[in-house]
Amino acid sequence: MSRSHVIVIGGGLAGMSCALDLADEGMDVTLLEARPRLGGATWSLERDGLHLDNGQHVFMRCCTSYIAFLERLGVTDRTELQPRLSVPIASPDGRRARLARNGLPAPLHLAGSLLTFPFLGPVERVRAGLAARAIDALDLDDDSIDSIAFGDFLRAHGQSNEAIRAFWDLYVIATLNAPCDDVSLSLAAKVYKTGLLESAGAADIGWSRIPLQQLHAIPVEAELDSLGARVLRNTPVRAISEPSAGAFRVHLEDGELDCDAVIVASPHQTAAKILPATAGVDAAALEALATSAIVNLHIVVDRPVIDEPFTATIDSPLQFVFDRTDSSGLQKGQCLAVSLSAADELLSLSREELRARFVPELERVFPAARSARIEAFHVTREPRATFRQSPGTRRLRPGTLTRLPGLYLAGAWTDTGWPATMEGAVRSGIAAARAAVRELRSGAAVSRERSARAA
Repeated sequence: MSRSHVIVIGGGLAGMSCALDLADEGMDVTLLEARPRLGGATWSLERDGLHLDNGQHVFMRCCTSYIAFLERLGVTDRTELQPRLSVPIASPDGRRARLARNGLPAPLHLAGSLLTFPFLGPVERVRAGLAARAIDALDLDDDSIDSIAFGDFLRAHGQSNEAIRAFWDLYVIATLNAPCDDVSLSLAAKVYKTGLLESAGAADIGWSRIPLQQLHAIPVEAELDSLGARVLRNTPVRAISEPSAGAFRVHLEDGELDCDAVIVASPHQTAAKILPATAGVDAAALEALATSAIVNLHIVVDRPVIDEPFTATIDSPLQFVFDRTDSSGLQKGQCLAVSLSAADELLSLSREELRARFVPELERVFPAARSARIEAFHVTREPRATFRQSPGTRRLRPGTLTRLPGLYLAGAWTDTGWPATMEGAVRSGIAAARAAVRELRSGAAVSRERSARAA
């Protein structure tokens, strides 16, 4: 009996997890990637003999699908996961703090850090706790909260502009790639409820100890090869034809491929261009999702500047600074990664302009940097790092299924219930793979007609 042939378009986390799940289920899989590498928004490059990641990606203990993906690849020993949440915070005026959980159950696990948080006054700390209770009471299935800006919700619950900037933006900008005033209450509530309020250990932070290319793309390609799947890089897709006699045709720049099912796991702008109109996916809605940028600065100094794996900053544009010395392969000194979310206005700045702006900031926040010599300064940019997670985006995010039997969607931009994170991407890939397997094996897709937002 011949195996069903499934084509997966897009080699990011959604496409890789999807292809792997399909291959594990015995499907005949072809993974197409337009670029010369897999990895999507999680990739690595080599500069001056150093291995640098395009961006500093972290995960949390609540990212169960992503962690399972790492376990499936056998690479969890190449990551670090905090035994207990601990986020050091530094400001240019010398104040230091640490957001850390105690041994109490949620939501009391963060009470100690909040009550002593030096960047809020005593009254603001109490009000922050009350606002957190209001967030916890929200119903994430209530579509109406998606149209509300998180900043407006916070102000309605007693949060000042200063409290939003000094406390709430710290977490929101890093997780949603935009400040509180520009993000959906629904998505902000998701990251707070799931990450901070429902389980004490949910927000423990994890990161890769090796370059991301070695953590994701290389082991995925090796696994797919061992299962008989094909990976075609440098293979952009021009269009997908409506099915004929139960088969889809995928049009490439220099040929065509036929298959029984297609999973589109490309960026949402690409999906809008290649999906057939009869799929029922609103291309204008996908375009309206827009994007937000992330810029990373890779700064090599001749001596240690920070003594933590990472440090958050307040009252500084540095946001988060990571020590990536070991993963970069640097033998002497320290390799820092400055992760700058919501960075659209930085995209047009040259490397020299970014250096002139951010090196003095590094020296302001970390005194040890004042005597350090800059050995190298590199910049990586992701202009379309995430979809723009603004109020009203939920109605723009399609579900896994389309109106065409055998055609599915995956990507962090689909309606996963999660924001644009590695967890959301992996969840979407697995959901699409399992929908395809279920329907191909049962034959249920043959005459099925459904809406693009069906789940």
